[in-house]
Amino acid sequence: MLPILAPRPAAASAALLILTAASAWAAQAPDLAPHRGDVRNAHSVQLGPRPYFLVEDMQDGALKRALQQCANGPFRKRDFSIGHRGAPLQFPEHTRESYEAAARMGAGIVECDVTFTQDKQLVCRHAQNDLHTTTNILATPLAAKCTQPFTPAEFDADGTLVTPASAECRTSDITLAEFKTLRGKMDAANPHARTVDEYLDGTANFRTDLYVGPSSGTLMTHKESIELFRKLGVKMTPELKGASVAMPYDSDGDGVGDYTQADYAQQMIDEYKAAGVNPADVWPQSFDIADVRYWIAKEPAFGRQAVYLDDAETVADLPGAAELQGYKDEGINIVAPPMFALLDVDNGGRIVPSAYAHNARGAGLGIITWTLERSGVLADGNNGYYYQTVDPAIQREGDMMTVLDVLAKEVGILGIFSDWPATTTYYANCMNLK
Repeated sequence: MLPILAPRPAAASAALLILTAASAWAAQAPDLAPHRGDVRNAHSVQLGPRPYFLVEDMQDGALKRALQQCANGPFRKRDFSIGHRGAPLQFPEHTRESYEAAARMGAGIVECDVTFTQDKQLVCRHAQNDLHTTTNILATPLAAKCTQPFTPAEFDADGTLVTPASAECRTSDITLAEFKTLRGKMDAANPHARTVDEYLDGTANFRTDLYVGPSSGTLMTHKESIELFRKLGVKMTPELKGASVAMPYDSDGDGVGDYTQADYAQQMIDEYKAAGVNPADVWPQSFDIADVRYWIAKEPAFGRQAVYLDDAETVADLPGAAELQGYKDEGINIVAPPMFALLDVDNGGRIVPSAYAHNARGAGLGIITWTLERSGVLADGNNGYYYQTVDPAIQREGDMMTVLDVLAKEVGILGIFSDWPATTTYYANCMNLK
């Protein structure tokens, strides 16, 4: 049992009922007896205190009262609640532990970002070139294989930072066997570092390193994620990541690229087919529209739910109505912009759907969005990328639930990625969303 995910008892009698129910469940499921590698109570949902904190922090009103009425559950997995890289608010992303936490918190869909190793094996990493910030590679002998070794920060005579510390380690620098020797850590780096240990010690203060260590941070292959997700009873949304190496990739070192982007896109789908996964349980994603077009043309059963991710940095970067209609006309059914793209603030200071949201719905596109619980403390303002269009309307942590309500009820999103799925699971159960 993970202590930070323990259920929040409403009363002593409720706690007794929970313990009794859990004991009865365990008695009926001896095949899930606890040992490393299995997940006991894989289908139970444990939300912990955070959703309750957010609801209680809301401004008084009808939405707060409605959400308070759901405090005693019951809570079940919901597809609306998507585990973004697992549950990386507190667990190292794309690790077994992070995925297990997301499932325990009721995420109905969990994400494996997909990239490849030197020997063309698919693994779960947010980027092909992020091993230096998401694993312990720099503290291992494999650091010698990194594209760019660790370079310490440089300071002037006054102690002012002149050149930040840097490194670049790619999954394509190492084999799958070597990849599996690494341990995941919180995605962070210290730009002021003079040593590797300092560089690895950069976790944001709203996250934690409690679940980083020699017995945790278990890295996953894509195939292993499929097996784990099926055991956990969750659906799957793999994202095909852009390669940091030139494509076609020269996998055999003969100077000729032999592994094409199409090979890469097909390999990801083939691993679901080989595992016998129903295409209806898979939402393949990519920021590269060519990947989405490939799946629609070559793997239509999977292409039907392919998600075209939008990497817009500002409102000015977003596609207009005609372009969104064009996506739909060529067979793309789902788009996934960042949250800010879907929201605006009206003259009364109320959070409302944006022009992009209206245009996407008008084109008949389904919408998934990202990412909740990734911006740290909201009450201090200046909440950055995800809240850039609604920051003036964000005053407190509980306003996150108002954002979620507008996205769900007024924009009509299909689901939302979250770094802490308990929050979205609570809302989805309370509002009876799928």
